[in-house]
Amino acid sequence: PRAAILANAAAGSADSEIVARAEAVMVDAGYEVDRVDLDGAGALEEVDASGLDRLVVAGGDGTVHQTIAALHSRGQLSPRCPIGVLPLGTGNDLARGARIPLDADTAIAVLIEGIPQPMDLVVDDAGTVVVNAAHAGVGALAGERAETFKSSLGSLGYAVGAVLAGGQSHGWPMQVDVDGVRVADPSTPLLMVGLAVGRTIGGGTELAPAADPGDGLVDVVVVSSTGPLERVDFARRMRQGEHEQRDDVVVVQGRRVLLAGEDAPLNVDGELLGPVGSRTWTVHAGVWTVLVPPRLTGRARPGVGQGHAPDR
Repeated sequence: PRAAILANAAAGSADSEIVARAEAVMVDAGYEVDRVDLDGAGALEEVDASGLDRLVVAGGDGTVHQTIAALHSRGQLSPRCPIGVLPLGTGNDLARGARIPLDADTAIAVLIEGIPQPMDLVVDDAGTVVVNAAHAGVGALAGERAETFKSSLGSLGYAVGAVLAGGQSHGWPMQVDVDGVRVADPSTPLLMVGLAVGRTIGGGTELAPAADPGDGLVDVVVVSSTGPLERVDFARRMRQGEHEQRDDVVVVQGRRVLLAGEDAPLNVDGELLGPVGSRTWTVHAGVWTVLVPPRLTGRARPGVGQGHAPDR
């Protein structure tokens, strides 16, 4: 069997050692392994996944996003080539949502022993893919503020960014439709609108605690907590995964989401895309697979919090 490992050429010595161990384990398991160092913007264009039996991405959410986006654009994203993830980033939210172990040795074992788990992909009308989550409003602003602190504080930098963003946000008038059903009207300012394929953003913050990345639906989180005290309580509850209990937080599920209104900052898989006034997202169900520990396959989806799925 043929496999490829995509790794950041500028990674530190510890991460490079993990990648080398992963390569050695796969070779011992009988794989013919090619290592591709992602040392430039065009490096992913040289990766031909059509003849691979397994593709390993060593990196964080940004590296996984870039890989999936490149394969999707070339028509090479297929459930027949499982993707293994070595979570070497700061947030590793895609890995958290898919229940991929964050421990290096356990994650390496999953590359050999793991079972392909179907994964959804969300694509917007501009062609941008969402692998884990997209969110407009205060969450995106928090991610922007966190950039200053990530290098020194790691995942704690997201918490600092959230505090700073919460004090500066007063809401954005936005309309939200899910599968043609109006969920929010632009007459009411919203603090945040999140689209969750996976569960977490910002290094473990529970955006949608019940989200299942392979159920064919995206969890849409609409937050109208725009008052000062409401923002503080929302931020506290969100860090604990309890924000869905608030009356001003609605969670619904669907396959097509429209967002329209005042330009708001938008974050997709950890990257700030800039102010966006209108977007439509569509779920592409089960178009790729990720390797997860065998005991996780076939798991039942837990119940969602407040809100309901629109009629489909």
